[in-house]
Amino acid sequence: MSKKQKRDFDGIMFSTDEHFEFESESEHTETLPPQQQKLRIRLETKQRGGKKATLISGFVGTDADHEALAKLLKAFCGTGGSISDGEILIQGDMTQKVKTKLQSLGYKTNNI
Repeated sequence: MSKKQKRDFDGIMFSTDEHFEFESESEHTETLPPQQQKLRIRLETKQRGGKKATLISGFVGTDADHEALAKLLKAFCGTGGSISDGEILIQGDMTQKVKTKLQSLGYKTNNI
């Protein structure tokens, strides 16, 4: 089988139980409204060669909404960034800018 072909069996090969019904383990989390979310903003320089990065964590919602928020913050700050391990990473020391933007969107913020 080539690398491009993917199998769609989610790790289950065979079941001897005649009443077995497959239940998907995918998370279908709904995005909470901004007023109910408390995001944590922190500045970090670890493992970045001395360069600063602003990390935003605590977002509860779908991956699409997470990516949309990251894209909005990156565009607002005029810098690059990414999403990894559920955290939004913005390049540079943008803690005040990010905090201002998130508060204007209705999010509760907490600087660490």
